[in-house]
Order: sequence, then C-alpha cells, then structure tokens
Amino acid sequence: MSSNEQAFHEKARTVAGAFVAARREKRALTTYPGEAPADLAAAYIIQDLAIGIDGRTIAGWKVGRINAPEDARLGADRLTGPIFTDSVVTAALGEVPEMPVFAKGFAAAEAEFLLHVAPGWDGVIPADDAATRKVLDAVHIGIEVASSPYPGINADGPPVTISDFGNNAGMVIGPVLEGWENAAFETISVRFEIEGVEIASATTATMLDGPLGAVRFLLANLSARGIDCSGGTWVSTGAVTGVHPVVPGQTVLAHFDGHGSLGCKIAAA
Repeated sequence: MSSNEQAFHEKARTVAGAFVAARREKRALTTYPGEAPADLAAAYIIQDLAIGIDGRTIAGWKVGRINAPEDARLGADRLTGPIFTDSVVTAALGEVPEMPVFAKGFAAAEAEFLLHVAPGWDGVIPADDAATRKVLDAVHIGIEVASSPYPGINADGPPVTISDFGNNAGMVIGPVLEGWENAAFETISVRFEIEGVEIASATTATMLDGPLGAVRFLLANLSARGIDCSGGTWVSTGAVTGVHPVVPGQTVLAHFDGHGSLGCKIAAA
C-alpha cells in the first residue's frame, strides 16, 4: 500500500470509527466526522471499515435510489447499507413496535417491499425478473427506519449517505406478501400515513426496475465488495412512496392495498 493509500485508509477509519461510536453512544454529530467521501469507492470503503469496527451480525441490506444528476456523476442509480440483526423487528398482526431513531440527527420512515434471498445463492447475478424470483424464498411488506447521528446524511449526497451504513437504523417485517412468487409489484398501491394523515401514495412503477431490480443491484454490489451472502439475506428494496421525515412520538402506518398494513411508533434512541 502506498503512503497515499495508507493516509486515505487512516482518514476513512477515523470517519468509520466516529460513526460507530456515535451510534453506540446514541448521540448526534453536528458536523461530518472527518473528510467526506467524494465518490462511491471511497464511501463503500468507509462503510466496510465501519461494519468491521461495529462487529454486529447483518440480517440484510437496504437499497436506496441515487437521483439525477448524481446518478450520472457517480455511475450508479442505487446505493446500499447494512441492516443489523438487532435492529430488525418482526411485527405480529396489529402490533405497533417502537423503533428508535437519533432525535437530533436524521430520521425518516419508508414503506418498502422486503425480499429475502434464500440460503445457497450460487453467486451468479440473476439476469432478469424471472431468474431473480428463483433466488428468493420470501417476500414481506415492511417499513425501513432510516436514521443517522449526522443530520446532513442525505443532504450532503449519496457518498455521505453510504458512509454511515446507508442511513439505516432498522427494519420492521410485516405480513408475507401472499402470492409473491408471481406478484406484479407495480400494480400494488402503497399508501403511507403519519399520525393518521396520509402523506403519499405510489406504486413501484416509479422505482427504476422495481424491487427485483433492487435485489440484482444488491447482489452485484456485494459480490464486487467480496461480501458473502450465500447464507441468505433480507433486501429492503427501496422507498415506494418516498422518504418521510419523522420525529420521536409519531406513529407511522404503511398500507399495501390488498396485502395488509403495518406500522411502528418512532422513539428516541
């Protein structure tokens, strides 16, 4: 490793360590803790270092969209970050679990389809939707809780978002999507409420190549980073109705028409 590479990795490790410490100590960061990454390669190096420092088991990965013009500049239209096992809640019918966020950082909730890649994936990236369905063993409706100690996590751009675990803080797993093996995701209307008020509604028709495309992106991304998910992994495939800022005390509810609803109460970490 050259001296320049060594210096970069030292700076990246400083950022990674600062984010992990802030998350462990449940405290906000008023400024970005070091030199912010300018591209995806630098961002994922910080994320990988943080995963190693953190040491927790990963249950799955969130996938988010990179919008124009950043997608063209960065050479990717999606990003990802780990979802740790201890931040995943499986909600029983009618249960409204509490989900912690960084009250003085960034906090949002998102309605998402949760696709599970079955154990035994052979490392071949599926070529299309039909092949992608074959590597799955479950699909559920769900909510991603996005939160970071750093308030500017999204405003500062995708590389910064990636550098702090993709801005993930948890996932609520709802009911199974009945008939998922043949479900046309783009025909399922999704509505999102905060405190009983509908905020937005949409379908996955607005989401690039949809939830199945998000799985293909993730598998390619993890393979390129040398991350093994042959043991199976959840994929939180992207915000259907948008990224909705929340504050502690609010209750959010996601309706997947014809397939059930689920909610959670936002709490301060």
